[in-house]
Amino acid sequence: MLPLLTDSVKPLPLSPLRRRLLAGAGATSALAALHLLADSAHAQARKPARRMPVIFIGHGSPMNAIRDNPFTRTLAAWGAALPRPAAILSVSAHWLTPGATAVGVQEHPATIHDFRGFPEQLQEMQYPAPGAPALARQAGALVRQTLAVSTEEWGLDHGTWTVLHHLYPKADVPVFQLSIDYAKPAAYHYAIGRELAALRDKGVLVLGSGNVVHNLRATDRGVPEGPATRPWAQAYDDALKKALAERDDQRLIAYERLDPASAAMAVPTPDHYYPFLYALGAAGADEKPQTVFEGFHNGTLSMRCVQFGV
Repeated sequence: MLPLLTDSVKPLPLSPLRRRLLAGAGATSALAALHLLADSAHAQARKPARRMPVIFIGHGSPMNAIRDNPFTRTLAAWGAALPRPAAILSVSAHWLTPGATAVGVQEHPATIHDFRGFPEQLQEMQYPAPGAPALARQAGALVRQTLAVSTEEWGLDHGTWTVLHHLYPKADVPVFQLSIDYAKPAAYHYAIGRELAALRDKGVLVLGSGNVVHNLRATDRGVPEGPATRPWAQAYDDALKKALAERDDQRLIAYERLDPASAAMAVPTPDHYYPFLYALGAAGADEKPQTVFEGFHNGTLSMRCVQFGV
């Protein structure tokens, strides 16, 4: 058995087209702009596999699966605008396997409710997407940092299905997960992301799901979506945004030194940061990040979402 550890916001433009559409506009227009791109995405779905984008999603609370807020509405519009993938490879902050890197090869991955104390409505939700065993094994074979282990022991945890519920609500796109070897340093996870990039040419959407600022011991519950309520959270998110815009990947890998004054509070443990490094690694060096969403939930959880490639 694998070792296991579980645990005012605004949508932003993805392209020059959307920037023109959004000039002087707010969240409603941003969502409308995303919908305007959906037609081209549907046209792409009828074509052979194309190089897929890479995305990172700040997933926040499991409750986002059943909430209607600017973040979840942005996810829905984003899913409509993305080209339809042949499959989705998700690296979630909630599948941690110290000492191993595993890949899920289930035909029908289970919906995992890896949380407690939430409403029954959430506990009963299912995301019955099919798996992609053949592509999952190909993903494992691409990993050169270690010998990836094929397993059916996991499924789709809430870092994956709570966001895919909004991106692809029909659950009709195959999904598989890759675990995070929590015993390895940041550079290891970035390197695996680089190795997985070849899947993009097979029509696979690479998804990292975590939060770049995540400290559950220092949240402000009940605070509306919006800017950070604590300076250290905003400072770290701003430093990451700047390094990301410059594609200074080495600074982003060295997350503990990215903003020394705030890092210890913003990333007290790297479990939710590591998925971002998989997405960053899978992105081409010349692919500039496109910010899809930024802002905070519960005062200090950065919900930053980015896309690389179109």
